[in-house]
Amino acid sequence: MFLRNTYAPHRTQGSPIHLHALASQLHRLPPSCGPVRLVGVDGHAGSGKTTFAARLAEALGGAPVLHLDDIATHEELFAWTGRLLQEVVEPLSRGESAHYRPYDWHARDFGPARALPPTPAIVLEGVGAGRRALRPHLARLLWMELAHEDAWARGRQRDGSAQSEFWEGWVHAERRHFAEDPSKPFADLLVRQFSEGYEVLPGPAETSATELTVTDRDGPAPVC
Repeated sequence: MFLRNTYAPHRTQGSPIHLHALASQLHRLPPSCGPVRLVGVDGHAGSGKTTFAARLAEALGGAPVLHLDDIATHEELFAWTGRLLQEVVEPLSRGESAHYRPYDWHARDFGPARALPPTPAIVLEGVGAGRRALRPHLARLLWMELAHEDAWARGRQRDGSAQSEFWEGWVHAERRHFAEDPSKPFADLLVRQFSEGYEVLPGPAETSATELTVTDRDGPAPVC
């Protein structure tokens, strides 16, 4: 079934612009990290980042997706900035392939090295993708617009009772992270997920830059 993915930066009426149109606009942006257009997808855990990032990457012509779940660890839920910059951002900025070892959350250890070539677009997906140390390297920052209570409830339901202890620690760590280093105020675009697709709207950074007045509109709770 074809999903309706609306991209309406000025909330104008008319025919919906589909996700491929957003991808086309992203492709036309100047590179932000060497030859790469690094597109950040941030939001609360459970907000639908992974699914949206996969669909955006497909619309971008099969762009690679770097999941921050592969970078974070049990001991470093958010203290991975230096490693990401050294292993991924710096090589890409030189036009070189990056190499990182994805973390195995079951084995609690890093797996074999994985290459990430400097393709025209790369989607960086995960909680903290829009942190201040990464924003200078992003072509655009997208924020999944879902309240943290709803996102966390969806995440807990997805992971089941076996992960309840982990979620207790995660919620505390995520609250602290966004209190110290918020992403949403710097998002160029907000993404809302509905049962029939996505709506992409101007984010706080875009609206403040253009002095655009946007009427707040709450939609129904997204359906995964």
